[in-house]
Amino acid sequence: MAVISSASPVSIASLFRPIRKYPTLPDLVITATSTSCLSSLSQPMDDRQQPGSKKRVVVCGGGIIGVCTAYFLAKKGAAVTLVEKSSVACAASGKAGGFLALDWCDGGPVESLARASFNLHRSLSEELNGPDSYGYRPLTTLSITVTESGPSSPSGSKSSGDSMIPSWVDGATRGPRTIGTTQTTAQVHPQLFTRTLLNTAVEKYGVEVVIGKLEQLRVEEGRVGSVVLEGGRVIESDSVVLSLGPWTGKFEMLASMFRVSGLKAHSIVLEPKDPGAITPHALFLSFHPQGGKAMDPEVYPRPTGEVYICGMSAEEEVPDDPEQIVGNPASIAMLKRVGKSVSSHLREGEARVKAEQACFLPCTDDGVPIIGEVPGMKGCYVATGHSCWGILNGPATGAAVAELVLEVRATIVDLSRFSPARFIGRRRVKV
Repeated sequence: MAVISSASPVSIASLFRPIRKYPTLPDLVITATSTSCLSSLSQPMDDRQQPGSKKRVVVCGGGIIGVCTAYFLAKKGAAVTLVEKSSVACAASGKAGGFLALDWCDGGPVESLARASFNLHRSLSEELNGPDSYGYRPLTTLSITVTESGPSSPSGSKSSGDSMIPSWVDGATRGPRTIGTTQTTAQVHPQLFTRTLLNTAVEKYGVEVVIGKLEQLRVEEGRVGSVVLEGGRVIESDSVVLSLGPWTGKFEMLASMFRVSGLKAHSIVLEPKDPGAITPHALFLSFHPQGGKAMDPEVYPRPTGEVYICGMSAEEEVPDDPEQIVGNPASIAMLKRVGKSVSSHLREGEARVKAEQACFLPCTDDGVPIIGEVPGMKGCYVATGHSCWGILNGPATGAAVAELVLEVRATIVDLSRFSPARFIGRRRVKV
């Protein structure tokens, strides 16, 4: 039985940073331990007791990849424990743009994964009331060139092709082009999507959530047998899925086999005074700032009335604690310049800055996600390295990993091209 060390109540909502103006999750109140455990089961489960014939799976990492994996595993009948060291969706899964594209990965190694996942997003939205729960909606996507104007220059200086440009985009623009339609591009609020999926997994399928730091895996005769957390807690398991995102490189067993680096991406969230004027058009910009080089920021209006603007990326060392990640002031300032150059609705005085933030995207050396069983360690799986397409590819990755772990016929996507075995010979595996 779980050891109770405090009588303080903890709800599932406490696992997430608060998001104003969004739906509140139903409370699942329990008592707090040194590692907070959440379960929809009426009785706490002994870590060392196998529940019937269910396969026990520990998923490490509370971002979108880990949560999707936990969801589909539990839905297929596994007994799942999700371990997260900080708070669920506190990093890129909470700060990304949430843009989805059906065919933008066509012709590359991720094509089948992206197409499957785009369609899974649509079906999950129908299942989970995505439009109301986490802002799922199809939208038109435009490519536009925007030139930063001087302080005395008037707005409303659109060039040819104005009819294609939304009325709220009233900066110095030219060359509009449709690059996505409501059939091929869509969006979600990634933190709300992750929280909704986890809430469903906990309430409906009995997933447990543990807040604790992964210390090591215990391996017996070449097969993983348990997970050890900081502080000594041991969680017995039949299989483990490591979905550690950019923190993959902090886990020595994986770092000895392949490299996952962190690309630091900046973003701001604005709240316009007149959100009704902002139409559902995602904008991929070629932005020409005064006195600087052209760059490629992105602008995503959300159905909540917010406008998300991102860009300004650079490879940096990933800090141990995701709560310590802060944006570079110069990068944040540039994104504000992008906003006011795109629209008078996004200028200072017309829009409140709700968030200035940064996150790390997990990137691999060959640009391909790493998904599959770790060579030489039966029952240990990895799912990471999705770069800027993590939100898009989360559902199909989770569903495909669930099939792999449970050893059922693959119906989602062939994962062989993503296998970590491709790195054998490049680096020696240390277990």
